[in-house]
Amino acid sequence: MAAREDHDTEAIEHLKRRVSGLRLPRHIAIVMDGNGRWAQQRGLPRVQGHIEGRKATKRTVRACAAIGIEVLSLYAFSVENWRRPPEEVNAILRLIATALEEELDELDANNVRFRASGRLHETPEYLQQVLCRAEERTANNTGLVLNLCVNYGGRAEIVDAARALAAETAAGHLDPASIDEATFASHLYQPELPDPDLLLRPGGETRVSNFLLWQIAYAEVIILPTLWPDFREEHLAEALVEYSRRQRRFGGVSGTE
Repeated sequence: MAAREDHDTEAIEHLKRRVSGLRLPRHIAIVMDGNGRWAQQRGLPRVQGHIEGRKATKRTVRACAAIGIEVLSLYAFSVENWRRPPEEVNAILRLIATALEEELDELDANNVRFRASGRLHETPEYLQQVLCRAEERTANNTGLVLNLCVNYGGRAEIVDAARALAAETAAGHLDPASIDEATFASHLYQPELPDPDLLLRPGGETRVSNFLLWQIAYAEVIILPTLWPDFREEHLAEALVEYSRRQRRFGGVSGTE
């Protein structure tokens, strides 16, 4: 165990040195892809890939907290994932709850503030309780915001925001003519968080998979071939170095931010 901790500390220190002085994103969003393929390549049950993916998640949260990233959004379970075999769905949801319960002390000790995004009311009661406890326990922390997206879909979030706006309009509390982008954004799941600057997708797939569709309008997208269970600090460093080379013009011209 001590050797493992020493290796983790060394990896984070190397990451810090490698990204020192770079322009880092405030908000990183990650599609944690490749767990199933990782397991299948090794002749293992798909759930074993999710278990290994949990280790990558822990490494990534620690690393982002250590280098001063403000927000880390992780795509843990999508609204489309219910289509998977029931045993895999149940295993994933149980793993999310178990992992959060077991890591909560460390998250709190490291000043991480936990948030959960998605149609949480449709998830099992035990998971809702764990998510709620984690949010309450870390509510006053001021470090990295860990935004875990569970039963999340970008289109679903936009629909939910539209429904909320329609309800306010029908009740006479909102003039439809006053609705602009800022008004709409204020009705999303986590309106206080800045939009992602970097959308990172390990696993080699080149799609956004219905993740934070409104928020990633101007995010830089980086695809890595590494499957999520194999994702380590050096892969994060690679992505951040690439991000720092990009010119973010937001529809303007070179030299503007």
